[in-house]
Amino acid sequence: MASHAKNPKVAGVLLAAGGGRRLGGRPKALLEHRGRPLVEHALRALRNGGCGPLHVVLGAAADEVRARADLTGSAVTVNPGWEEGMGSSLRLGLAALSGTGADAALVLLVDQPGIGAEAVARVRGTYRSRSSLVAAAYDGERGHPVLFGADRWADIAAGAVGDQGARAYLREHRNAITLVECSDVAQAYDIDTTEDLGHLE
Repeated sequence: MASHAKNPKVAGVLLAAGGGRRLGGRPKALLEHRGRPLVEHALRALRNGGCGPLHVVLGAAADEVRARADLTGSAVTVNPGWEEGMGSSLRLGLAALSGTGADAALVLLVDQPGIGAEAVARVRGTYRSRSSLVAAAYDGERGHPVLFGADRWADIAAGAVGDQGARAYLREHRNAITLVECSDVAQAYDIDTTEDLGHLE
């Protein structure tokens, strides 16, 4: 079924495998924000931002995350090599989309609860073709979420090693990226250290 630019199928990929090394080994997916695990907030942002199908890549404490978080409506992939870094999770997330007919993948990180459905919808709405490359920007600086058209997945996966994720690919293709300013609707902080936990409500 050929898809058209008017109503593209933009899959949501949530990278939620991190072990929270600098947080005393607390898996980021399970950090509480407004009474629910971060992984649920991020899934809701993808869903309410218009993405589907939804795929979650878990790693650290995957069984506990499944038991404690409501992942209804999403497909779950567990990354056995999550300690290698984000690259392997991104590869698995993109691989899980093959055969879904998705035109693009919109990638969100679990540890950025300041990014909600508005930013997701804005990035998703900038999709133009299967070679689209779109990123949210915060005061002009590239951030998340990032949208990868399906024609780019193989190259992105090939370069996603260690903790790099798509960073090297985005650097090499910076002239192709459409930046969408989102600082008016989202905040791009990460929950990486114990100091960052102050962002959680």
